[in-house]
Amino acid sequence: MKVTKLCFLAILQCTGLLAAAQSSQDIIKINQSGYYIRASKIAAVTSDYKTDEYAGSNFGFFVLKAETGDTVYKGALGPIRQSGNSSIKTRIADFSALQLAGQFNIYIPGIGTSYTFNIGNDVHRKAAIAVLKGFYYQRVSMPLDEKYAGKWHRPAGHPDTAVLVHPSAASLKRPAGTRISTPGGWYDAGDYNKYVVNAGITTGTLLAAYEDFPAYFEQLETNIPESRNGVPDILDEALYNIRWMLSMQDPDDGGVYNKCTNAAFDGMVRPGLTKLPRYVVQKGTAATLDFAAVLAQAGRLLKKFSRQYPRLADSCLRAAESAWSWAQKNPALEYNQNGINQRFEPKVTTGGYGDRNFSDEWFWAAAELLASTGKKGYCDTLSSHAAGPVQLPSWGNVRMLGYYTIARLQKSLPAFAGGLAEDMRKQVIAFADAYLTRPAANAFGTVMGGTKSEFNWGSNSNAANQGIALINAYLFTGDKKYAAAALTNLDYLLGRNATGYSFVTGIGHKPPMRPHHRPSISDGIDDPVPGLLAGGPNPGMQDHAYYEHTEPETAYSDTDASYASNEIAINWNAPAVYLFNALEALQKRVWSEP
Repeated sequence: MKVTKLCFLAILQCTGLLAAAQSSQDIIKINQSGYYIRASKIAAVTSDYKTDEYAGSNFGFFVLKAETGDTVYKGALGPIRQSGNSSIKTRIADFSALQLAGQFNIYIPGIGTSYTFNIGNDVHRKAAIAVLKGFYYQRVSMPLDEKYAGKWHRPAGHPDTAVLVHPSAASLKRPAGTRISTPGGWYDAGDYNKYVVNAGITTGTLLAAYEDFPAYFEQLETNIPESRNGVPDILDEALYNIRWMLSMQDPDDGGVYNKCTNAAFDGMVRPGLTKLPRYVVQKGTAATLDFAAVLAQAGRLLKKFSRQYPRLADSCLRAAESAWSWAQKNPALEYNQNGINQRFEPKVTTGGYGDRNFSDEWFWAAAELLASTGKKGYCDTLSSHAAGPVQLPSWGNVRMLGYYTIARLQKSLPAFAGGLAEDMRKQVIAFADAYLTRPAANAFGTVMGGTKSEFNWGSNSNAANQGIALINAYLFTGDKKYAAAALTNLDYLLGRNATGYSFVTGIGHKPPMRPHHRPSISDGIDDPVPGLLAGGPNPGMQDHAYYEHTEPETAYSDTDASYASNEIAINWNAPAVYLFNALEALQKRVWSEP
């Protein structure tokens, strides 16, 4: 069968569907970034499927060349699938057998045509670079020059060179009101504050991406000021935040302040316009151990770049061990913002990142320090905290990051750690195995969405972190089924989901346009800052904004008022960086030519 472009348009006109062609692009859910030539290629077609025509087993679809309208593939839609996370029904269009590079559309009689999509090698390179460069746009204390930032260039905001020690953080040598310098780092999310706990998991995830795929990242350029300095851009970006983290450590005792913040959130203004006082607030065990983990990890990785950054690796490792010593003296010091506000002024009402369980932070910090120093004492701590549950990483539970590190470096660890490492490796694989059956049962053919509970605040980070677990299982086993499952969640994040959004700003045909992100809302530019992952569907809807749809997998609102579903955050972007770039790095190994 051959359908020309003119014939295709005539079909639409004759059936009265030309006006509805745009809505058909929402009905046919695709990965809007594209598909690898030899990997799976799936679209999820949403409809009520009430008529015999739509519900019939022979209901077919066609893949057309975008330039000519010629049919290059045709197939039958799969059986109706009822979503377990909404009232949506789908049928799957599987065109994995099409192994032809180019630009294409899916056409379904009676429904219409999909967005145009690409098939090719390196098809997700643009998205992979974008989510990494998203961190550059979050940089604090430096101007974003047009050469690197394009139309989103802006002056520096928040120099943070005269930050006040909050009364909750006062010490003998640094009494309340002392001014310290703590510039740099990244804005945490849609707000203008900097939090060590959230920066910890974020930076650790970026460093892990490099440690798993060094050759790939050593050739990846993102057009940041440090590009081509002999250090991979992902490490230079991580270092911009690590240097800030170093300034958050009290040099007198090794403890680490929880955050650098205004007393209250800034309004929706540009970063350079904010003039309110900034504070460092109470030290805490979680922040200090997260700091220890990241700085130990950095010390290990930066040894390779001693010419570009002399003595920095040693400085990082010393800072990590100093933080560890402080934590040993303060093993369970909670950052309790409500309690602080009852005792001190000014009251602080920005993000708390409070944590009451520190077993996972002890575990991660011990894992990184063991991997970087080989000292048995860290292995002993690791063993004593090894009984906790294995679950997806979050800022409140970083245990899995320690599993990844120990399993990754199993062969280079001291002999006394060998049994522990092998056990962690097996647990990661078993954890990933539980995801493998999901795509066949899920209405959208993805790992994401196996349970309704996955649709929470920052649900898109669940999809990305599930992908990381699967990638690690692939790296440990070499079994391609894990990489194939991880790819389904890339598809989810880039459009094959119940909302039809590609959740990364600037990527795809239907990206978020009004994220809860102060620089994007206040800059007067229609397009938001690119490369930022929106939080995703969240039926909790804690922002009380307007949501057109409220079921678990559809509760997403592309409005800046919706901070519960449409904010961005560095700890959501980081696993997207890992997942997107890991699949780009692995594409030829996993989906090579026969």
